[in-house]
Amino acid sequence: METPAIDQVTAAEFAPETTYLNTSSCGILPRRTVAAVLALAEDNAAGRPAGAGSFEAVDAARSGFARLAGVGPDRVAVGGSVAAHVGIVAASLPSGAEVLAPEGEFSSVVSPFAVRGDLKMRYVPLEELAEAVRPGTALVAFSSVQSADGRIADLDAVRAAAAAHGARTLLDASQSAGWLPLDAAAYDYTVTGGFKYLLCPRGTSFLTVTEEAQPALPSLYAGWVAAEDRWNSTYGPVGRLAVDARRFDAAVAFFAYHGAEQSLGLLHEIGPDALYARATGLAARFREGLASIGHEAVPGDSAVVAVPGLGHREPELAAAGVMISARAGNLRASFHLYNTEADVDRALDVLTG
Repeated sequence: METPAIDQVTAAEFAPETTYLNTSSCGILPRRTVAAVLALAEDNAAGRPAGAGSFEAVDAARSGFARLAGVGPDRVAVGGSVAAHVGIVAASLPSGAEVLAPEGEFSSVVSPFAVRGDLKMRYVPLEELAEAVRPGTALVAFSSVQSADGRIADLDAVRAAAAAHGARTLLDASQSAGWLPLDAAAYDYTVTGGFKYLLCPRGTSFLTVTEEAQPALPSLYAGWVAAEDRWNSTYGPVGRLAVDARRFDAAVAFFAYHGAEQSLGLLHEIGPDALYARATGLAARFREGLASIGHEAVPGDSAVVAVPGLGHREPELAAAGVMISARAGNLRASFHLYNTEADVDRALDVLTG
């Protein structure tokens, strides 16, 4: 049972003008996040010292994500995109290494490996991913929740199969972190875009790396921001990179991270149990409603609901003020803390016609 706190917080932080069921594409920014971004912009416009942006905000966002991911901040690197983080992992693999991924996996998860041209890419149906791991598989790269249809991977089975065959794991949590509890320590690498369920501005992303996996990764972004002593490393080659995962930091957009600090703090205030209950409860209501009007959604317990063959209804829903996505022929709705039963019923009303 949800506590009243989630409704109190969402009422204070969100006021969407549409029926917004599209967090899998982009989350809604909380008011506190918008205020932080505007404050930095005002400081910049006025020429104040604070207008340059603060690494304290960046590190606070790092810590906020670490708390949600169940790891220490020393295991988290920051950047601007999932593809850039995956690119570091891709650069670490020797020529000929086998990378296993689900069919139809999101491009940012597989393209950095595929474009190298000298890696063995192997794709299998999501439900066969665990049993497809074999001796010689170097890495299993996959999303916890599939972007196209909301299916949740069998996380325990994939981890167990990878461990049995000595393969590393790379998990993309972009479609799950913020509603589905994340145990980043269970994977060699996780990558997460912040602008979906983490409700951060675009330009925030997080990479987690286990201590055991860190030595294998190259420091592709070895600028002064990745130095152990940032402010004494601004000229000449960096003498000493950070001793922890911060050595993999890329230069960040401060506006995005000033906002991210606030968004991640909000999610922590609400708590993972309430976030999970809200999102999955509304998704279940939507699936049941769809079935009652003759539309079968992809089964499961995901906060992302996809209806095969119904993607063509997206323009009609948008015209009625219901924001939803068409992905791979599916009509895709995604639910988060700011959604209500009234949102579900409104979407069903439009689909009923």
